[in-house]
Amino acid sequence: PDKGSDKDIYSCKVIPSRGAWLEFEIDKRDMVFVRLDRKRKQNVTVLLKALGWSEDRILEEFGDFESMRMTLEKDTVNTQDEALLDIYRKLRPGEPPARDAAQALLENYYFNPKRYDLAKVGRYKINKKLGLDLPFDSQVLTMEDIVAAIKYVVALHEHKEELNGLPIEADDIDHFGNRRLRTVGELIQNQLRTGLGRMERVVRDRMTTQDIEAITPQTLINIRPVTAALKEFFGTSQLSQFMDQNNPLAGLTHKRR
Repeated sequence: PDKGSDKDIYSCKVIPSRGAWLEFEIDKRDMVFVRLDRKRKQNVTVLLKALGWSEDRILEEFGDFESMRMTLEKDTVNTQDEALLDIYRKLRPGEPPARDAAQALLENYYFNPKRYDLAKVGRYKINKKLGLDLPFDSQVLTMEDIVAAIKYVVALHEHKEELNGLPIEADDIDHFGNRRLRTVGELIQNQLRTGLGRMERVVRDRMTTQDIEAITPQTLINIRPVTAALKEFFGTSQLSQFMDQNNPLAGLTHKRR
């Protein structure tokens, strides 16, 4: 609840296994906002316009919701180009905005499998919560996901009990059903991905600077970034502990823990 107006403030967070967060929220003035990658918030209609939607299409899809109509009225952005540049300024303040760079940035944030991954469990959760039927191998965001998430949070704000037969209810953030345990294997996988990404950059740099005729795999590939990433995980991770080695029994007890 908002302390000033005593209104319930609803928000929706799409948290991927890997990649940028996408958050929708409604403030005490009934305006619908979006927050990309936990940066500054902006009108949700700006995001829709940046993805190629016209004002007519937004009204056609969301016209039943008072808060969406109000948000569209207050929106000063008119075209897709303006929307892309507006998003770019908020995500990359200080950099000169360019339409192509803004388009590529948005694409990489949510629609590029190399940068964004919901994982199968994430796709299952989204399908179940929003009443979608997208295949489990679709592990990036789609327009269907974004539209359904906006409709859900706006319907929740307007105290609707269901939307097209889908029950509308708020999640309990403390419920264990809404939390997920990240296993050691998954954490190592993330570190390995980081190390391989660094190694890829080194290989690309060497390919541009060395003579093509004389290049061999041995001169191109350096495995140090990968081993360094793994050593960093095992050496400094919150899950790593120095084994109690006072005596053999103490070491055995520590391993059992």
